[in-house]
Amino acid sequence: MDFKSEASFKWLYSQEITKVKDLARIVQASYLWNEENNHTEELTEKLINSKTENSWNSDLRDTSRAASALTLKGIVSSGIEKWILSKQAESSWNNDVYDTTYALIALADMGSYNREGCDWLIDNYGIKWEHPGTTALIITALSKQAKLENEVIFSDFIEERARWIISQQESEAAWKTLATSNLVIQSLILTGHKDETAIPLKWILSHINSNGSWGKKGGDINTTSLSLITLWQYRE
Repeated sequence: MDFKSEASFKWLYSQEITKVKDLARIVQASYLWNEENNHTEELTEKLINSKTENSWNSDLRDTSRAASALTLKGIVSSGIEKWILSKQAESSWNNDVYDTTYALIALADMGSYNREGCDWLIDNYGIKWEHPGTTALIITALSKQAKLENEVIFSDFIEERARWIISQQESEAAWKTLATSNLVIQSLILTGHKDETAIPLKWILSHINSNGSWGKKGGDINTTSLSLITLWQYRE
C-alpha cells in the first residue's frame, strides 16, 4: 500500500481543535505513526490539561477515548480507570451500547478486564444494534477484552458478527460513510479478517482530499484521524 502520511498530519496540525474527541483521535493517530514532534507533544499536553480530576467533562465517551489515546504514550491512570468503573451499573454503562463499548475498549487498553460488561453486550445484542458501525464497536471491545485473559468464550460471537459485517459491504466496496467504514475495517483487522479489508481500504484512499484530509467541506478532523489510524493498522 503506497501512502504517505505527511500531508494528512500537516493538515491536522493546522486545525483549531476544541473537542476532546478530536484531540484524542489526533493524539492516537500521531503516536501510532510515530509522529514524535512538537505538535504531538503540544496536543498531548493539551489533552492532559483538559482533564478535570479523573475525567474529561464528566463525559464517559470523551474520557474513554482520551484514556485509550494516552496509553500509547504509556500514560495509564488508576484514577481514570476507577472513574470509568464507578460509572458501571448493572453490568453496562448507562444501559447504552456506545458508552459500554468505549468504556470496555478504554479499560482493555489500560489492561483492565471486565467480564460483566462483555456479557452484557452479548446478552443484549439484537436487531436494534445490527448496524455495521455499532457491531464493529462491539466486536472491537470484545476482542480487546478477550485478549487480556486469553479468553475464547466470545470467539464464536465475534466471528459470526464479523462475517455478518462483511456481508453488509455495499456496492462501492465500503460501509455507508467514511467514519463507519474506518471503524468496520479496524474491527475486521483486529478480529483476523485483514484480507477482507484490502478493497474497502482502497475505497478510503480514493476519497482523500487534495489537502491530505478526509471528509466533506475540505476535511474533517475525526474522519481524517480515523483514516490514519486505519491505514496504520492495515500496514502493521
